[in-house]
Amino acid sequence: MSARHHASGLETVHVTVPEHAVEAYERALASACGTLGLFEADERLSLWRIEGVKDLGAAEPELAAALLLAEALSGHAARLERTHTPSEGWLARTYESFPEQAVGRRFVVRGSHLGPARSAPGRITLTLDAGVAFGSGEHGSTRGCLRALELVAWRRPRRVLDLGTGSGILAMAAARLLHRPVLAVDIEPWSVRVAAQNARDNRLQRLVSCQLGNGWQTRAIEARAPFDLVFANILARPLCRMARALASHLAPGGTAILAGLLASQVRMVLAAHRRCGLRLERILSEGDGEHAWATLVLRRP
Repeated sequence: MSARHHASGLETVHVTVPEHAVEAYERALASACGTLGLFEADERLSLWRIEGVKDLGAAEPELAAALLLAEALSGHAARLERTHTPSEGWLARTYESFPEQAVGRRFVVRGSHLGPARSAPGRITLTLDAGVAFGSGEHGSTRGCLRALELVAWRRPRRVLDLGTGSGILAMAAARLLHRPVLAVDIEPWSVRVAAQNARDNRLQRLVSCQLGNGWQTRAIEARAPFDLVFANILARPLCRMARALASHLAPGGTAILAGLLASQVRMVLAAHRRCGLRLERILSEGDGEHAWATLVLRRP
């Protein structure tokens, strides 16, 4: 979302859905909202809250149609809830919640609102628009993926894929650290536009190719496979469903970094990928206990 004036004000819209319906409803809200967030609402029941911020009264026909499509695709009818969001100071509050962050040993993530970055010795700075509230580096799954990238960089993977790229932060990190071209794919057109703009802002447009696609069926993925390194920061159940496709698109000796799952879901995700011949190398954790976010580093023998 850009730093423009909102004459009609803003509103926050949100739905609470089971995990299998997250993808459909995330696309639905993205059709009308300039910024999205995904939060765990109930770990025991595996419920997720998806919320977005939009101009008051804007894109209502598009949102209504997208919600009907999400219901048809997921088989779940979710109630849309709305709250008024004062536009005065909204962007300032967003900026306040996005300070510069050091992640692992190699990365610094900072918002574009902080001005030109001063070089941090030994670190790679990634700049993102703080008005886009996803993939900012604050979430445990994103941080886990960046830390995992540091650990596998010595293998110098040549063909890299970021599946479900979101803001493009992982694709940009890999391109900058490895000096390799990275294919960044997302099913949501809005995410592809945001990722491409972030790549341009970080002067990585020649290395990061942002493509619209539906998972492993994407033509660009088929054309470039097999991959030496794959990021899939999605959700636990979609990761399980895609395990066989991931294994078949991973080069011998290739590495997969999987995230978007809680510590309590590790066993389920790991079992699905072990059945497809992948081996666990490492589990990274962000947070405490069962509510910690886990990142799996897997390798194809």
